[in-house]
Amino acid sequence: MRSRIVVLGSLLVAFAVCATAGIADAAPRHNDGLTINATPNPIQAGEGVLIYGQLTGSDIGNQTITLYHRVNPSHRFVPIGRMQTNSFGFYEFTRPEGLVYSNRSWFVRGPDTSHSRTIHEQVQALVSLRADRTVTDTRTSITFSGHVTPNHASQSVFLQVQRGNGDEWRTVASDRLNASSDYTISRAWRIPGARVVRTVLRRDDRNVRSPSDPIAIIVQQAQVPDFTISSSDPVIGVGQPATISGTLYTSGTKQPEPNTPVTLCGRTAGEPFACDTAGVTGADGSYRFAVTPEHNEVYFVETTLPPHRHTAKLFEGVRDAVSLTASTASAPAGQTVTFSGSVTPSQAGDTVYLQRLGADGDWHTVGVHTVAANSTFQFARDFGNAGTKTFRAWVLPDPANLGGASASVVVNITLPPVSTLPAAR
Repeated sequence: MRSRIVVLGSLLVAFAVCATAGIADAAPRHNDGLTINATPNPIQAGEGVLIYGQLTGSDIGNQTITLYHRVNPSHRFVPIGRMQTNSFGFYEFTRPEGLVYSNRSWFVRGPDTSHSRTIHEQVQALVSLRADRTVTDTRTSITFSGHVTPNHASQSVFLQVQRGNGDEWRTVASDRLNASSDYTISRAWRIPGARVVRTVLRRDDRNVRSPSDPIAIIVQQAQVPDFTISSSDPVIGVGQPATISGTLYTSGTKQPEPNTPVTLCGRTAGEPFACDTAGVTGADGSYRFAVTPEHNEVYFVETTLPPHRHTAKLFEGVRDAVSLTASTASAPAGQTVTFSGSVTPSQAGDTVYLQRLGADGDWHTVGVHTVAANSTFQFARDFGNAGTKTFRAWVLPDPANLGGASASVVVNITLPPVSTLPAAR
């Protein structure tokens, strides 16, 4: 009989140990005595987070609240902070800039076994992208490089090209991150025209899917050696001028061909070429045409009289004019700030990004919308900590125009009394 009692006692002790371990490994079930909220969510890696809520019931002032978190891929919750409630039962924890870099979960405990629900914070890695050139030809590759924060060494980054005029992308190449979380990808295109590219780190336990800021590149047709063409600026803004110029040589030589009538031909997307601007080569065989297109244009120059010779086709990209304003220049954390803007010329149906300047000095997308029928757009954004936040709008290209970025907009965020924040649950 005594041995049964000893065995039973041992089992009870073992059960108690397992139960205690389980509290650390998983968040308890929510009861109604303690609320919690986290803002913003999701965030960029390194962005600040405000966690707050209220203890309800009686005797709610000056009570200890303990914040727990579990950082993916760990399964264990650990306490990371304690504070006292105010006289109304409110509490708040600030996770400052430069601290939260990966997905995690939060909950809080209070007195008398009170505990909150569990919040899952989604964190986007910071993926940078650089190109060694943004204008190339069909014979020359472009080298793309960048860095991922936090370190994702040995994971793959994918180079993607925009499809159509929306937020759709096709993967064309990839590279594995090195030990420093850097990557390099080279890519050439056989067909001339405009491309919009980005790199993406796919979702894993540590971060949600994380794209870089897109880059617009121009691929020109390889030159005809004895009849060249170039632009003074292959990418211009709406209403800005450019000069199309080149040199005509005697066929198969580098001997200039002077006093020869030439014609500039051009077309916008979906339209036939119109050859309606005449000129004459100079004594050195050169020619010049001034243009001010409102939309992307493809040009070539041909000799006016037979036998007709012509240059390679030249792509002239035209950026949209994009405006952006904030509903306020200063706001308390927890208050929604509205960003509004417009696009010229009208780009109804195109995709527009709201981007925030990250701690790495690059722009990162925090919102995606479609330009409305009246060529305007709007975003709403919440903030979780005090400081200066910098934003811009980026309209993705379509066949008509190369898109464009607005000027940056700065919003100063202050930390208000927790009792004025949106109600937690």
